[in-house]
Amino acid sequence: MESVPSKPLKYFVFDFDSTFTQVEALDVLCEIALKDDPKREGILSEVKRITNSCMNGEISFRESLESRLALLPAHQDHLPALVKELKKSVSPSFERNREFFSNFSDRIYVVSNGFKDFILPVTQEYDIADDHVFANEFTFDAEGNITGFDASNLLSTDEGKVAVIRALDLNGDVYVIGDGYNDYKIKAAGFANKFYAFTENIERGSVIDKADHITPSLDEFLYLNKMNTAISYPKNRIKVLLLENIHPDAARRLKEEGYQVETHDAALDEAELAEKIKSVSVLGIRSKTQVTANVLENANRLLAIGAFCIGTNQIDLTACSKKGIAVFNAPYSNTRSVVELAIGEIIMLMRGITDKSSGMHRGMWGKSAKNSNEIRGKKLGIVGYGNIGSQLSVLAENMGMDVYYYDIVDKLALGNATKCNSLEELLGQVDVVTLHVDGRAENKQFFGADDFAAMKPGALFLNLSRGSVVDVAILKEHILTGRIRGAAVDVFPTEPKSNEEEFVSDLRELPNVILTPHIGGSTEEAQENIGEFVPGKIMEYINTGSSFLSVNFPNVQLPLLQNAHRLMHIHHNRPGVLANISQVLLKYHINVVGQYLKTNEDIGYVIIDIDKAYSDDVIKELRAIENTIRFRVLF
Repeated sequence: MESVPSKPLKYFVFDFDSTFTQVEALDVLCEIALKDDPKREGILSEVKRITNSCMNGEISFRESLESRLALLPAHQDHLPALVKELKKSVSPSFERNREFFSNFSDRIYVVSNGFKDFILPVTQEYDIADDHVFANEFTFDAEGNITGFDASNLLSTDEGKVAVIRALDLNGDVYVIGDGYNDYKIKAAGFANKFYAFTENIERGSVIDKADHITPSLDEFLYLNKMNTAISYPKNRIKVLLLENIHPDAARRLKEEGYQVETHDAALDEAELAEKIKSVSVLGIRSKTQVTANVLENANRLLAIGAFCIGTNQIDLTACSKKGIAVFNAPYSNTRSVVELAIGEIIMLMRGITDKSSGMHRGMWGKSAKNSNEIRGKKLGIVGYGNIGSQLSVLAENMGMDVYYYDIVDKLALGNATKCNSLEELLGQVDVVTLHVDGRAENKQFFGADDFAAMKPGALFLNLSRGSVVDVAILKEHILTGRIRGAAVDVFPTEPKSNEEEFVSDLRELPNVILTPHIGGSTEEAQENIGEFVPGKIMEYINTGSSFLSVNFPNVQLPLLQNAHRLMHIHHNRPGVLANISQVLLKYHINVVGQYLKTNEDIGYVIIDIDKAYSDDVIKELRAIENTIRFRVLF
């Protein structure tokens, strides 16, 4: 019988600066040494320029090293501070994958044009043997000043890395992971099977062009080589699409997490989004983008949707649930902004300010107290007493208004607000009506002819909720007759997709009417809050499986995953699914260390933490259980 040839061993060669660490160590040493030097910024800029020229292959390494050290008034006493900074600057994906370095320490090498003086204290913490680290060494004078480098060291020359790998004569497949041109040279000289351009910290076009693979993180490298143990799926493969000019903080947070992020200022129409969404894992939208069932038919990679606003009626939540897509919104982040706009508009309408201001711009001096009133002592009617309505209630009362409210759900009054038992009861007695209802289908034209007719003559009307909830034609009619003294409208049945499109509405050019372009929540503070909150919920869901505050998933708040693998099973809410999951786990003698289950009327969500050791057949059988919608593994 012929023996099966064994696979060749794999050896891993890592660069240090801007690969193992996020920084170039000599640049950091320069910052430390020049801390109080008035010429600091100019010298730092020149050192970084020289570094980049070398990394891009524009100048020789020996030339760059000599030039940088000539600019560097460093002392051996600066090195402990440098080492401290480098230990804090290890690339996040390296830190995540400490287990990889421990498991393969005998086949991991660090080959750097940097200096052992600061590299060894860092690599020692990752179980890399000192004799597997190849780097330059400083020379010092009698006072401890750094005077240069050991010129006899191979790594002080242009072909130093190639010479080191040649001398090692590694008997197996050699993979080089680095960010510089000198790392590529090892592959070009024929001493490495593959060169991976590491881009987690810096992207050099001239290096990327030479690479066999681009690896935005060590996770990606390990995933490609089926060696991933720290995380189940590289975050750089998770593509995020953010539409409608979402606050830059959202993109920043998601990029820092390691995701690919693409942004667009405007909404996309159904056909555009259906095509774009095919490769997207996370979609972020505001109110204009319509995520329909047709769009979702193409969303086979989509894990989550973030609505960077309060409402979610622009998203087909039923279709999302059927495909196992979690939806998150920002129910609280812009509440204050909407409330302040409502208060401001009530005051403006009570005083007829917009018409007076327009007249002034045309040269008219219309000084008069007629139809100009204080809001103190007036009755405010709030329709919808949720987050916004209740906060408006408190602020309006503090400004001297008498507050009345109506909600189809029994809500506790705040302050001295008066609860009304019907909408008609509220409308007949208040001076201002303001709508704060959601955009569900049954609320379409919620406020129509009978409701306007029930309002007190001369009352004011505000809609800062959803454009579809008001019969605009009837509102216009009552404004023209004077029955409605004034109105403020922030939302419309049809809205432009971008600032370049014309706004068309029957409410244009009407007296004492304030029209705003759906900006109730569009303050810098609110958008910043939303830009922090929604990505946080999405990342929590992707990273841990927690669905807390999802609008369509059973809400599960989970502990951090520790020393286990997490199985997440999303299924149609049918009898027997949990029993089938338990049978699979029992069949393979799986030890369960934690289990969580919640259901709503449509779907069930089971999260199971199990020991790390299990057969791939377990995963196959769990995926195959009847009524399974989506199955994920986290570790």
